Amino acid sequence: MNLIGCLDSPTKGEYWINGNLVSDMSDDELARIRNKEIGFVFQTFNLLARATALHNVELPLIYAGMRSAERNEQAHAALASVELGDRVMHRPNELSGGQRQRVAIARALVNNPSILLADEPTGALDSKTSVEIMHLFEKLHEDGNTIILVTHEPEIAARAHRIITIRDGLIEKDERIK
Repeated sequence: MNLIGCLDSPTKGEYWINGNLVSDMSDDELARIRNKEIGFVFQTFNLLARATALHNVELPLIYAGMRSAERNEQAHAALASVELGDRVMHRPNELSGGQRQRVAIARALVNNPSILLADEPTGALDSKTSVEIMHLFEKLHEDGNTIILVTHEPEIAARAHRIITIRDGLIEKDERIK
């Protein structure tokens, strides 16, 4: 995930993202790629506790230098796309775990990234909420989003179109499901 997310550089081989060789990029260029091309969804949500859902979703747009009115409109749309249009002014402690994860997904999607990386996105959720979040990921995939999801949960992995099993840093199995 760190390699795909441009957080680490490969020690051998090449990694290209949208025509750009990652190992040739400066730190500033990597930061721009991470902000524009890669959406991150974390198990622990990584939301700012004192910020509203709307402001949490606006953060990548602030870093991208987008004007306030456009930023606000795009963040509202992203929250509506994850069915949280009525919770935009709520802070994380006023939201359920599933709603917090939806805010995190909206934040990851707000820049229309090329890749959505989800690291154990259901790990902190109960099984019912996990199913709801996976339905959301399936809808996002149907809408054309590329999603790479890491999980240790077989029932979550079973919902994927392709499962790559890694053991001790090596690919053990690579299977297409759907």
